[in-house]
Amino acid sequence: MTSDQSAPARRPQPTDGCDTETSKSQAETEKAISQLFETVFEARKPITLARNTHLNWLIRFLVQGFPQRYMSQDASQPWLLYFLLQSFQTLGIAFDPDTKKKAVKTILARQHPDGGFGGGPGQFPHLLATYPSVCALAIVGSPGPEGGWDQIDRQKMYRFFMSLKQPDGSFLVSRNGEVDVRGTYCLLVVATLLDLITPELVAGTYDFLRSCQTYEGGFSAASQPYFSPATPPELLPEPRPYLGEAHGGYTSCAVASLMLLRPVVTTSTSGSLAPFPGIDSSNLLRWAVMMQGNAFEEGGGFRGRTNKLVDGCYSWWVGGLFPLIEEMLGEASGESLHTEGDRYADATEPEEDDWADSEDSFFDKEALQRYTLIAAQQSTGGLRDKPTAPADAYHTLYNLAGLSSAQHRVFLSKKRTEELRGTWVDNDGFVPTKEPILEPGEVERPSSTAPDAASTTGSSIAESDEQRRLRRRETYAEALAWVEDEGASHYIGGEGNRVNATHPLFNLTMTSSRAVMGYFYKQA
Repeated sequence: MTSDQSAPARRPQPTDGCDTETSKSQAETEKAISQLFETVFEARKPITLARNTHLNWLIRFLVQGFPQRYMSQDASQPWLLYFLLQSFQTLGIAFDPDTKKKAVKTILARQHPDGGFGGGPGQFPHLLATYPSVCALAIVGSPGPEGGWDQIDRQKMYRFFMSLKQPDGSFLVSRNGEVDVRGTYCLLVVATLLDLITPELVAGTYDFLRSCQTYEGGFSAASQPYFSPATPPELLPEPRPYLGEAHGGYTSCAVASLMLLRPVVTTSTSGSLAPFPGIDSSNLLRWAVMMQGNAFEEGGGFRGRTNKLVDGCYSWWVGGLFPLIEEMLGEASGESLHTEGDRYADATEPEEDDWADSEDSFFDKEALQRYTLIAAQQSTGGLRDKPTAPADAYHTLYNLAGLSSAQHRVFLSKKRTEELRGTWVDNDGFVPTKEPILEPGEVERPSSTAPDAASTTGSSIAESDEQRRLRRRETYAEALAWVEDEGASHYIGGEGNRVNATHPLFNLTMTSSRAVMGYFYKQA
């Protein structure tokens, strides 16, 4: 459906004659979205990304600071900065040296003396603050005395990570905090980018993630560990009932985490994780596909849970999942499925079969682009959850990231993997020191109470030099072998609406991902 076609008659979701608060919210959302679509189609104007308006909105927040309504997010300061920086990157904007320097200084002020990053200066370290801090440094940082990368204390970071490790392979999000797959994802991304992955760090983590898959196919926040009645209790492999319902954010984090773990587990066991044992990939695909709303009443946006409203952020959390699911299913085998000439669809000059059989996609990419461009853009700048909500920094980034996933085909290239393996330069890399993990407030631990090997950061899992070399090489190669199939790109409204391709594991640009990993793995 293009902008010069008449809009189809709206078909509201059935209520079975029983109106509820949920059905009323659904009807209000459908009405708001369909009215926007009708206005666009009746006007017969091109569908455009208001790039300059959004850039001015982002610049205002970056230069002047966030308005008062963001005070409740004081503990999320790294996220706010990351939202802005990555939004600029997705829109194709580079930063001047002064902006980079100020951003690096701001980020480093939140690094905690015990390792990791807090939500603000002096705040306790937290996995969900460490991820955006390191990602922001990947965007604006560089090597050198004031570049930010060399100022990350990786030894303390690793000890902080190990202090959060639980017997079932999961991680607390902070000391005395809760277990959440989002925290596991944040840890694994940082550990992958900074070359901190070790077998000890991720022991049992795959099984924890596997246990979070629900009957629907998506993933929940956590699972319940199952212990024997013995003293001391022994962790048993089954059952580990999942806690909560399948959710777009949890599913995105869990699936990306499984992908990040694949080279580590494979090289540790000399086996293969294809097709990811214990994961019902087909059911996962079914769930993800069913999260997309219909193309007119709900605009083609994604919802995060069954029977919930569409929300622009799930354009990324669910829409960005499909390259990972395709890899799990072994569907992403072709290096290129399209010719260079078929690059975009112009909404003002449609071809009859412009999108018919144009690509082997599991979701409606055209509909998602329309949702972002018609329903999610705020006329004053920024992007939003849905037409009934205001724009904010969070939804601006994740709408843009979702738009990127709908415009580009990104896949794990076997050819690129082999190239990275072939150019790998052996080096020592990061080696964790064997120092005890101290409790908060401890300065040192008396020798009489020294912990055993399992409670230190020195690896307690045997790994030969060759295994370590292979593990690091495979982690590096698989993370950076995700490439864009440029011949498969499609831009609703024309190429002027193009945004940069996004790395499906990190939500960084490909350029930032290569730069930061090249440095920390000593391949630059």
